[in-house]
Amino acid sequence: MCRHLAYLGPPVSLRSLLFDPPYGLLRQSWAPRDMRGGGTINADGFGVGWYPDGGEPVRYRRAQPMWSDTTLPELAAVTVAGAVLAAVRSATVGMPLHETAAAPFVEGRWLFSHNGVVRGWPDTLVPLAGGLPVRDLLTLEVPTDSALLWALVRHRLRAGATPGDAVADTVAAVSAAAPGSRLNLLLTDGATVAASVAGHALSVRRTPGSVLLASEPSDDDPGWRPVPDGRLVVATATGLDVRELTVA
Repeated sequence: MCRHLAYLGPPVSLRSLLFDPPYGLLRQSWAPRDMRGGGTINADGFGVGWYPDGGEPVRYRRAQPMWSDTTLPELAAVTVAGAVLAAVRSATVGMPLHETAAAPFVEGRWLFSHNGVVRGWPDTLVPLAGGLPVRDLLTLEVPTDSALLWALVRHRLRAGATPGDAVADTVAAVSAAAPGSRLNLLLTDGATVAASVAGHALSVRRTPGSVLLASEPSDDDPGWRPVPDGRLVVATATGLDVRELTVA
């Protein structure tokens, strides 16, 4: 399992999202409060992506635990953005421990993260993988379930699907092929966030001009609201839509 978050709103420092909250991603890397049987810590890498000046995202990833990176705190203190996606990783047994396995995955304006596990990997997803362009399979960053999920989402985006539909359709297809999978996906282009809640937790905190989605609340603010399992969230800085997912 992993922990991830996405923020849209007025520009804030990365530090205010990752380090300053009492239960932020830094703390979740070594003391998460809600792993649901998916390990005890998230020490197998981390990544953060942000959108400087409205341009394409910049990404910083490492294969080491977040708490051991001495560069990130300084970078986070001086980096300000109005759209951010970040994650800490707890690798599934047997999956590679490489920097390329850490979310977010990126293409163009898109950032993507997966919190969960695909049951029966890789055999259960062979039929779905067979529907992807061969080039996409040959150029996967890393042989993990999360990287293939990203390829499936990205294929739908390239075909013209909205962020919400790309996430929802991928969850439906994968859950049918691999029942019991945990498929909390997080996708953003810097203006919209689409997030699935399928087998794990997600909470949302809104203000009049911002939205923060996270695997678990980063503080004790009473504004946090849990999203029920089996839901899709599509959010902008000023709007939020929650609908049902098709999950096998």
